[in-house]
Formats: sequence, structure tokens, C-alpha cells
Amino acid sequence: MSITPRTTAIAFRVVAVFEAFTWVGLLAGMYVKYLGSGSEAGVQFFGPLHGGAFVLYGLVALVAALHLRWGLWPTLVALAASVPPLGTLAADLWLHRSGRLTTAPGRREAEPVA
Repeated sequence: MSITPRTTAIAFRVVAVFEAFTWVGLLAGMYVKYLGSGSEAGVQFFGPLHGGAFVLYGLVALVAALHLRWGLWPTLVALAASVPPLGTLAADLWLHRSGRLTTAPGRREAEPVA
């Protein structure tokens, strides 16, 4: 079974959005913990979830970089985007608009080899 470039791009985009969502949840949990009621529930829930999403995003970004043949610069941008809040959304948008997450016009995706 072969994974198509389109599947890789979709996986990258889904994980990028999920990582950003967990970042927002963790930030909201920290707000409540330190500036709100003091409840740690949001941090206890979103902390491990965001940690897992962070690692998953890094792995998927490396796989996408290899599979979609990104250069060094797009790969470093994608990896660095996981650090600031919502950075993965900006990287996803840039990679999509620059054509690194789409099949080039006039070029067909390779047919999976059985």
C-alpha cells in the first residue's frame, strides 16, 4: 500500500489544526489557572494533549517534508511553527499557498503500486 502525496498533505493539515487547537486550549487553561478561579482542570487536560500533538506535528512535518520533497527552508519553517501559539496554522497556510501541500498543476499524482 502506497501513501499518496495528497494523503500526506491532508494528514499534515489535520495535525497542524489539531496542534493549534490544543495550544489554544492550553493557553485558556493557563489563563483560568493563573488569572481566573485557580482551577487546574484545563491545564491537566490540555497539557498532555498538547504535548502529544506537538510531538505528532513534528513527526508528521518531517514525514511530509521527505514525502513531498520540501527543501530545507520549508522544513525548518514547518518545524519552528510548532513553537509559537497558532504558528502551525500560519505555516500550513504558507505551505498550502506556496504549492507545497498540493499537487502541481499538470502533474498527476503517482498511482499507488499494489
